[in-house]
Amino acid sequence: MKKIAIITATRAEYGLLRPLIELVHKDPELELQLLVTGAHLSPYHGNTWQQIETDGFPIDKKIEILLSSDTPVAVSKAMGVAQFSFAETFEELKPDVVVILGDRYEMLAVASTALMFNIPIAHLHGGELTYGAIDDSIRHAITKMSNLHFTSAEEYRRRVIQMGEHPDRVFNTGAIGLDNIKNLNLYNIQELESAIGAKLRKHNFIITFHPETRNDESITHQMDQLLGALTEFDDALLLFTGANADAHGQEINAIIKRFVSNHLGHALFFDSLGQMRYLSCLKHFDMVVGNSSSGIIEAPSFKIPVVNIGNRQQGRIMADNIINCNTSKDEITQAINKGLSISFKKSIQNLKSPYGNGNTAPAILHVLKNSVISKVKKFHDL
Repeated sequence: MKKIAIITATRAEYGLLRPLIELVHKDPELELQLLVTGAHLSPYHGNTWQQIETDGFPIDKKIEILLSSDTPVAVSKAMGVAQFSFAETFEELKPDVVVILGDRYEMLAVASTALMFNIPIAHLHGGELTYGAIDDSIRHAITKMSNLHFTSAEEYRRRVIQMGEHPDRVFNTGAIGLDNIKNLNLYNIQELESAIGAKLRKHNFIITFHPETRNDESITHQMDQLLGALTEFDDALLLFTGANADAHGQEINAIIKRFVSNHLGHALFFDSLGQMRYLSCLKHFDMVVGNSSSGIIEAPSFKIPVVNIGNRQQGRIMADNIINCNTSKDEITQAINKGLSISFKKSIQNLKSPYGNGNTAPAILHVLKNSVISKVKKFHDL
């Protein structure tokens, strides 16, 4: 059987990969090797590896790499630990293909290690741009190490080919996160209220703010501006999800937790909502606020306004539900008011997602099963 190693390091990444993990796990012609690392194994980030086991997927290896802080030094050391640990894992498991998604530093270490072992890499979400984060450079670096490419839009497919990848190895399959939207039976309002432990209010915002790793503005100042804007809406339920394990992510979470403790009944914090609760919030809440890729990729399917703050996601294809603003309190407040307006909500009622139709995982599975993956790559000149 062809051995497919799927790597996940974060709650969001696992949620996206889950439909593919399930298909590989059920396929009698494939052997799933599920490797769990990074924030999944951190109590600070909610020990989200437990959700993977609850979902019924056997974890082949838990690979500890996170250190006690999220400074640039700690993140760089974590990458070194990851490369060392994945070298031992690949030597033991000998996968035929390694599947990785996106642009995080953990995946750069994984890809580098797979390259040294001459293991073909299948990469999801290549060709995208995010000018405000170092993820932008990481993503392109992984593209050049990969053998198969599954992009979320045709524009991204063309960009991967522009980077020298052969067109026969680059597939526009759409964004895999949309598969969950199509396949999950999401909560109704009463079920969602029970799941989050709070009643919905007149307005309801889901807020995710990650470090903008190419911004010299202090995290404290950015959070002061964001929280200052949110307090203007005292009739709103503010549901925060935790920042990721990038540099300064712990600082963001500490600031949010202090804010929530001072606004009990008005604000909630979750290290991780999981796909079911998170997508159900997108279904029933009034707005997404922050700078998460899910606001750009998944939210358009729900025709929900998204206030996208700063430059972290700048460069991605954006649907008409996205309201861009800078990190100032006044601009964030204006953007939220625009998103709440009847005229704006009407303007996006017929919105279509630019990221596909929710059939991504089966398309990827078909390629993984039927492709003879050459380990020799030649640069494709346009």
